[in-house]
Amino acid sequence: MKFMKLGSRPDTFYSAESVRTVSSEVSSDLIIEVKGCKYLLHKFPLLSKCLRLQRICCESPERSQHQIIQLPDFPGGIEAFELCAKFCYGITITLSAYNIVAAQCAAEYLQMTEDVEKGNLIYKLEVFFNSCILQGWRDSIVTLQSTKAFPLWSEDLGITSRCIESIASKVLTHPSKVSLSHSHSRRVRDDISCNGAESQRHKSTTKGWWAEDMAELGIDLYWRAMIAIKSGGKIPTNLIGQALQIYASRWLPNISRQVKANQGATSDSDSDSTGEVSSKHRLLLESIVSLIPSDKGDVSCSFLLKLLKAANILNASSSSKMELARRVALQLEEARVSDLLIPSLSYSSDTLYDVDIVLTILEEFMLQGQSPPTSPPRSRLGFERRRRSRSAENIDFEFQESRRSSSASHSSKLKVAKIMDGYLQEIARDINLPLSKFIAIAEKIPDFSRLDHDDLYRAIDIYLKAHPDLNKSERKKLCRILDCKKLSVEACMHAAQNEKLPLRVVVQVLFFEQARAATVGGKVAELPSNIKALLAAHNIDPSRPPRTLSTTTSIRGDDQWSVSGLKSPKSRTSTLRMKLAEDDLDEYDMNPDGLGRSSKFKAFCALPTGPKKMFSKLLSINRSGSEKN
Repeated sequence: MKFMKLGSRPDTFYSAESVRTVSSEVSSDLIIEVKGCKYLLHKFPLLSKCLRLQRICCESPERSQHQIIQLPDFPGGIEAFELCAKFCYGITITLSAYNIVAAQCAAEYLQMTEDVEKGNLIYKLEVFFNSCILQGWRDSIVTLQSTKAFPLWSEDLGITSRCIESIASKVLTHPSKVSLSHSHSRRVRDDISCNGAESQRHKSTTKGWWAEDMAELGIDLYWRAMIAIKSGGKIPTNLIGQALQIYASRWLPNISRQVKANQGATSDSDSDSTGEVSSKHRLLLESIVSLIPSDKGDVSCSFLLKLLKAANILNASSSSKMELARRVALQLEEARVSDLLIPSLSYSSDTLYDVDIVLTILEEFMLQGQSPPTSPPRSRLGFERRRRSRSAENIDFEFQESRRSSSASHSSKLKVAKIMDGYLQEIARDINLPLSKFIAIAEKIPDFSRLDHDDLYRAIDIYLKAHPDLNKSERKKLCRILDCKKLSVEACMHAAQNEKLPLRVVVQVLFFEQARAATVGGKVAELPSNIKALLAAHNIDPSRPPRTLSTTTSIRGDDQWSVSGLKSPKSRTSTLRMKLAEDDLDEYDMNPDGLGRSSKFKAFCALPTGPKKMFSKLLSINRSGSEKN
């Protein structure tokens, strides 16, 4: 870092009985009070360089040997005043990026201009500031930081704006052409190979060399500097996103822990300080959100969700939350279930997690207007395939491009369906989660996005375990979102013996699984007429092979499917028969073709009396079929 020395005399200032003075053969005739500190000085060296002191002395008559001048609003305090006083006495002073702002403000306050004396302090400071401070990267950063102590003076003198312009211009320049500090210059140049070309491993680090140093700035100065950098239009938006992540990781760490600790504050002073800290963090967060680039992928989905968590905890503005939700929706397929578990701090809700904001994200994702891929129209005539104009080729190329984007959309919805089913499994454990919110999230996923319903069934099973007080109607409503035709063999075996499921769901599972088990090598065995009628009513193709169990979602040990943990099949069958005889099937249980309670009961009674034999037969058929293949 650059520094400048002015003056040649040794330092002769000393303290005597809480008074600062300078050793001299001439007795002092001036007392100056600055921030509660008294200085015994001499008029001649000070008044010859400070126009403000001249005017004050002329306006106030001398009443004693020492004329007293009070400067209560002196910028920079006693350190800055003593710096100016030593300059007036010719004593050596050292100026650098750490004290130049205070010195400039103090010199301007004392009016140490060229009109009073040529080569005065303001002129020397301005030359040093322009020729040295603004030319160095680290000097500009440190100087801009120090302006925070004198915001009004720094703005009026143009110090802040010039430092921001200097920083922005250097960010837009290659680091090899920027005057860096010794340690930082060495760190950056280590990333550059001997022939001057950047190594691939450190290429991204070199491009974002400025982000860590700028993270030292306060949010108000950082925001202005980033706006200047973005307006330059030369920095890739992904580097802007990386810089924001570095800044947020420094200034927004462990927000949830801080809030929990602050919630234990009891006194009024503690609550006031807590509110002040939260207000500062809220302003910081909202400023970061306003700086996020608009292009998709410039910041990670995980980072956006972390900001959304912080926004929830800090009670940020609704506009900031909605903007983050919209940005998360653009890349929701990159999200992790753990990142979506946003804590709920609302007084109107007792749920552990903020399900409403996730539902908003999911709605925004579905509103993107993307559709599954379709096939291109075929030409009606053969010669049209062989002789196509260039315009037709362009149209076909555009169609292929749109198809690729549409395919990407389709695959993203498949990924989002998996993520949301995993999210449902996590929030299902919350005993305060309303059934309506669980169903709302589950129903937002299109049918084609779920290749199987194993993960969804697992979430429903967890919800039923965590909410044992659900009545019959609520359990039926919950299970409406489940498609038994999309359950794997393992899921069907578990569901068929799950006492928490409504009876109609268990009956459907048994019907569907028996129909699939009867399919061997593409040939359908003869099924009872009553089962055929029920399968036809549900538009089920018994020749369709069952899907395999999804293993993409991690499952807790207590949520693993274990048939052995349920009742024995024999006792389960008797229970089903008794419940079915007592169960009054409502209109929801009626099939479109009028198949009602009596036919369902007859169909169920026609099943084998020993479910254990049926499942053993099912497994043997599947095993023999796999051996043939």
